[in-house]
Amino acid sequence: MRKQELLIVEDDETIAFGIKVFMQKRDFVVTCADSILMAKLIMPTRQFDLILLDWNLPDGNGYDLCSYVKKSSSIPVIFLTVRDDEKDIVQGLDMGADDYIVKPFQLSILFSRINAVLRRNRTVPTTSNLSCGGIMLDKIMTKVFCDGIEVLLTAGEYRLLLILLENKNQTMTRSVLLEKLWDIDGAFVNDNTLSVTLKRLREKLGNPSCMKTIRGIGYRLEDDDA
Repeated sequence: MRKQELLIVEDDETIAFGIKVFMQKRDFVVTCADSILMAKLIMPTRQFDLILLDWNLPDGNGYDLCSYVKKSSSIPVIFLTVRDDEKDIVQGLDMGADDYIVKPFQLSILFSRINAVLRRNRTVPTTSNLSCGGIMLDKIMTKVFCDGIEVLLTAGEYRLLLILLENKNQTMTRSVLLEKLWDIDGAFVNDNTLSVTLKRLREKLGNPSCMKTIRGIGYRLEDDDA
């Protein structure tokens, strides 16, 4: 069975080494990079399942690398940073990050958060596709298409769309969506996170008319003939 691969982009050697040893003991293949340039050189050479990304790097901002990753893949990204301002957290999530961990942190909590993100990114193959309006989700290939054109989503965005499609023509309350989207074992979650994820999803899908906001309650994907 293939081991899951983790890329750590962190210029603090002590932090990077500690995470690497901890995760290797838990059967991960771990690669480290101490700059954006090094990370960009390494990424095409491996099949990474998740990236741990420091906010401040010697040759740029972690945001830039996160944006770079999300433009060409759906690899989950977790930010590691000393910045705990809500505005920074929302900005990180809005850039496509799948989670946000404030330093200092316990390695056991980090491990739990990594597993939570990986579970959200994992789908069970089926023989059917899900669709609504011009949106089509291929559960076997874990791909999403809008009017026949593939749309790259983050793990959180994909999971949100999957839940809405699986409950098509049903109103999903915000509390139910939050419960389904995020685990209770340490993953960062609040009501604003759902709003940001839905906003990004809508924008990537071209603001489809079938995606309805039920004011004060939640959201619904609705067929035109429903």
